[in-house]
This record gives sequence, C-alpha cells and structure tokens, in this order.
Amino acid sequence: MAEQGSIVLVKIGGSTLGAQDTAVADAAALSKKGHRPIVVHGGGAMISDWMARLGVRAEFVDGLRVTDEASLEVVAGVLAGVINKRLVQELSAAGALASGISGADGGLLRGRVDRPELGRVAASVEVDPAPLLRLLDDGCVPVVAPLALEHSEGRGLLNVNADTAAGAIAAAVGAERLVFLTDVDGVLDGSGHLMRRVPREEVERLIAEGVIAGGMIPKARACLAAAAAGAPGYIVNGTRPNALLRCMEGAETGTAIG
Repeated sequence: MAEQGSIVLVKIGGSTLGAQDTAVADAAALSKKGHRPIVVHGGGAMISDWMARLGVRAEFVDGLRVTDEASLEVVAGVLAGVINKRLVQELSAAGALASGISGADGGLLRGRVDRPELGRVAASVEVDPAPLLRLLDDGCVPVVAPLALEHSEGRGLLNVNADTAAGAIAAAVGAERLVFLTDVDGVLDGSGHLMRRVPREEVERLIAEGVIAGGMIPKARACLAAAAAGAPGYIVNGTRPNALLRCMEGAETGTAIG
C-alpha cells in the first residue's frame, strides 16, 4: 500500500470511458484516503466516432493517432471539452474535488512535431508540473486532457497520445506509481497468457517481436519513462470492479512493468 499523501497517476483509457466501470469511484476513494490522484484520460473511441460522423478516416502509426489540421479541432473539442468535463462531473458526484485542465493550460505540456508521419502530434513532451502541483495542494483531483502547446512562436496546439502524456507527467510529478486502466487484462505473451511482470530491459525486445503491439506499445514505453523516475507502471483491466483500488492494495492484477 502506498504511503498517505503519495501522488498516483491514473490513466483512464478512451476504450473504457462509459463502460460502467468503477474507475472514477476508485479515484475518488483514493483521494478520500489521503492519496493525491492525477487522472489523465484518453478519448480515442469518441474521437473516432466524431471523425466518422464528419467523414474523416482515422489513421494510426505504431498505435498513435495521425492528426491533421482538420482533425485536430475534433480532437481538442472532444478531449478538452466533452470527455474532460464529463470526468470532472463524475468525480464531483463521487465526492472528490476535481478540476479539469488540458496540457495546453498553464504550459503544462510542451512538445514538437518530431514524427511528421503523425501530423499535428507531439510524440514526446516536456512537462512543467507546477500547474498540477498547485491543484493537488488545493486538494483537487486534476483531470488532464492530453493536448500540448507547440514549441514555436505561434504556440499552436498539438495532440498527444494519452499514454505518452501519462508517463511523462508521472515522471515529472514524482508519482509513487502509474496505473493504466484499459479494457484488457494486461500484456499477453505469444500464447495469449497474461504476463504478470515485464522487466524494463525486456520491453523493447517484446515490441520488436510483436508480443507488445498496437496500442500497448505507447503504454509500455510510458511505463518505462515513469519507472526511470522511480514510478513503477501497472497495466490492468479497468472494466473489472475496483481494479484501481485492488492494484493500489497490492493485489496480483494485470501486468507490472519496471
């Protein structure tokens, strides 16, 4: 069990939003117990739905969404608007003091287009943890939409993979642990069996062999970034009841990386 007052970075996947899971209630419960959770959320399923309505085809490279100028408006509206405020409302209803923020607010996240094939996407980000630490000091649960300001005079917006943002933020704020809540049990080996632990040195090999693939790649690499700063990462099935609380209590669930 983590010490009271420890920062816990919780990433809620877009695939589990609205799945009637207990992620929001669990995050609120952690706050009431004296932990300091930060929630980073995705929104991939809803973004793809809105893009389909507008006739825009979704494309992905290495599990990361390709974002052109037109789709960036949809991404920003869905992430910082609909999903972020829904989570703030749900956390508030669960008894937590929550505050929504995007990575563009207060200079929280800054990035560059370092992989042109992804379009308006920052594949890596720099984090200024001050805005989040202020919210935590005020007793709030920060809810972070993964957008970033571009390192340029124009200060344009960039999309950021939520997993990448979660790993970078966990490292920057000195989180005690990073927990990914997704819709699968964790990392599966070549035979489809759950891997309870993946050592840091094995991650890139498993990616090269295709064992870790698709959307699991940015999660595993985010865990590496967090683990390098002392925050072990966990990938667990967030659709199971009290998955976050069980992970925090040391139950053998999901995959530990780092």
